[in-house]
Parts: sequence; C-alpha cells; structure tokens
Amino acid sequence: MPGHIDPRGAIDLHTHSSVSDGTEAPFELVRAAAAAGLGTIALTDHDSTAGWSEAFAAADETGVRVIPGMELSTNYGPVSVHMLAYLFDPLDPRLLAETAEIRDGRLHRAERIVERIGRDYDLTWADVLAQSVDGGTLGRPHIADALVAKGHVSDRSAAFQSILHWQGGYYEKYYAPSPLEGVRMIVAAGGVPVLAHPATRGRYRVIEEEAIAELVDAGLFGLEIHHRDNTEDGKERLFELAAKYDLVVTGSSDYHGEGKPNRLGENTTAREVLDRILAAATGTTAYPA
Repeated sequence: MPGHIDPRGAIDLHTHSSVSDGTEAPFELVRAAAAAGLGTIALTDHDSTAGWSEAFAAADETGVRVIPGMELSTNYGPVSVHMLAYLFDPLDPRLLAETAEIRDGRLHRAERIVERIGRDYDLTWADVLAQSVDGGTLGRPHIADALVAKGHVSDRSAAFQSILHWQGGYYEKYYAPSPLEGVRMIVAAGGVPVLAHPATRGRYRVIEEEAIAELVDAGLFGLEIHHRDNTEDGKERLFELAAKYDLVVTGSSDYHGEGKPNRLGENTTAREVLDRILAAATGTTAYPA
C-alpha cells in the first residue's frame, strides 16, 4: 500500500541516477520526477554524492525539491544492508574516505566477477565499462546491463536471478562497514540515517530487534517500510518496531530508470516525516532550502 500522498506534490525519498546504477543522468531523473507529479525527491546514489550539483541545477529548472542523500553500503554478517543517509555534510572526511574505499572495493570485486563470468560467457571488462558513467559507483548492476547488451539475458532482473545470483557461482562479497558503523558515521556527519527496505524477499525478513535497538541507540532515525520489496509480514513487524522505538516510517520507489520496474512515486513519504528529517539534519540542507 503506498504511503501518504501530499497534495502539494508527493515525496519520494529513494531514487538513483547514472552516477550509481540508475539509467538516467541526475538532471534527467529530476525532470522525470517533475513529469511524474512529484514535489520532492531524494537523490540516493550508492556510496556517492557526485550527482548532487547536477540535480540541484535541475531543481532550479523544474521546481522539484531535491533532498541530497546517499545509499550507504553496509554488511550485516553475510547479508548486504543498505542505509539511506540524508542531508549529511558531503565533505565529512570519514564518510569521504569510507565511501571511496567501498567504491574501490566494488570496482575490484566487479573486475574479478567479470573475469570469472568471461570464462563461460562472451563478456569483457570493456563491455561492463560501456554501461557505466565516469566517476560513478560501478557494481553488479552494470555487469547485469552488459549481460543484457550481449544477449545473454533478457533484462537486469533476469541477470540477477541467474548468472549474478549469489548461488550462481560468480558471486563475491565486497568491503563495507557494519550497519552500526554506518549509522554512527552518518550521524557524525550531521546526517539522518534510515534503514532501507529491511524486509525484502529471499533474504532476512527483518533485521533482528536486538540489532535495531543498537542502531537506534546510535542514532537510527527511521525505517523504509513502504517499498515494493518488503514482504507483507515483514512490513507488519517493521511497523511494530517503528512504534516501539519511535522511528519515522518512510516510503519510496527505489527508482532506477529503466534498470528496474520500480516507478517514481509508487510509494511515498508523509510530509510530516520529511519535516522531521529536515529538522534533525545539521550537515546540509534541501535544495531549495
């Protein structure tokens, strides 16, 4: 069920551009948001703020308000957990160093994955680079797009269900901090951390309550519950946790352009929730403020 729709323009707090694994440049993403009738979006590329300035310029053109953010990669045991970070200082030294290390780890991991896939399929590193943007966060989605371009699979989803599946024989983990370290870094940089889609299909349905409580003590601000990948029973548990720990509830599309079926505004966030996020942040401001 979608989140609250605001009459002044819906709010979508999780979108990706070609700076990470979306298919639209930041200015194209903001224009698409305007065309979809959205009033506010958060640009949350993986481990990168490189698209912020271009998105701000598009905000001037379209009237769409941009919440600068990032989707920070973290590892929780064997599982990859993503932490949405809003309105942090983009020049914070620790976050800059950490995200640079994560991107570097993703890059070399991707090279090793492609080398192994290339032994069984017609695929080269040049094919993958052709699907990426200079300076962007390169990862498995770009390998998926290269596999599509070479005709090995029909679309990105099919790639992740087969060749790139974690049981497909080519999977490899990459460096990322723990969720607790991620929350602490975001808060120290003046940002607001929200746990992204914590009850998705095929993985841990909900991160354990003991871990949630620890994240809350460190400054976790909310849970992204209105998301297409959260299971219905998982959402019920997340609502219970949000109420118990006084966490805000967000909703969003996790839009990637043509890279995924997710559509802008398919889930949204209540304006009063956004107001709380804006009030809590000290690292930077929305654009326009």
